[in-house]
Amino acid sequence: MAESTHRRLAYARTLTPPPGWKVEVSGDAVLVTAPPSPIHQRNLLLLRRQFDAHCPAELMPSENTDLASPNVGKLRNPDLTYIPLSVVELGGNEVPAEQAAIAVEIVSPSNPENDLVGKVRDYPLMAIPLYLLIDPREGDLVLYSEPSGSGYHRQWTGKFGDPVPIPAPFGFDLATDALLRYSA
Repeated sequence: MAESTHRRLAYARTLTPPPGWKVEVSGDAVLVTAPPSPIHQRNLLLLRRQFDAHCPAELMPSENTDLASPNVGKLRNPDLTYIPLSVVELGGNEVPAEQAAIAVEIVSPSNPENDLVGKVRDYPLMAIPLYLLIDPREGDLVLYSEPSGSGYHRQWTGKFGDPVPIPAPFGFDLATDALLRYSA
């Protein structure tokens, strides 16, 4: 990894954003993003309740956890992820990204490119097996799977109201009919 990437990661780790704000590293950028809206939080709660009901015993939910991939120079902070209970034993504030079972993101109206472009590029490089993208701007749903260094090889797309087929280790159809869209 290039020295400049090491410096960016080190710099990002020194930042202390205001409560609710996120710090991420992607490519040549250190991103600081604002706290989410009430619609975002409500949609996240609806998603989390369903995932929690189908979560394997060895995984735990985590909101706004730093997922780190120093080998590819990435530090990302998904809205929701499920990680092994055993990562608590590692200590620290970061979790190795490859241990995440899924990353769930609800698109921000203020910076949609971060979720729609940056994370679609970064998450497969970070070996995150599933990426669920919820876009309340248009009511779109995308589930990415089968990551590699060149991206995700599979994607399922739908609209709010369509059940999303969430594969193992969760194995259920995610109901999306109660999700809210952002106001026009």
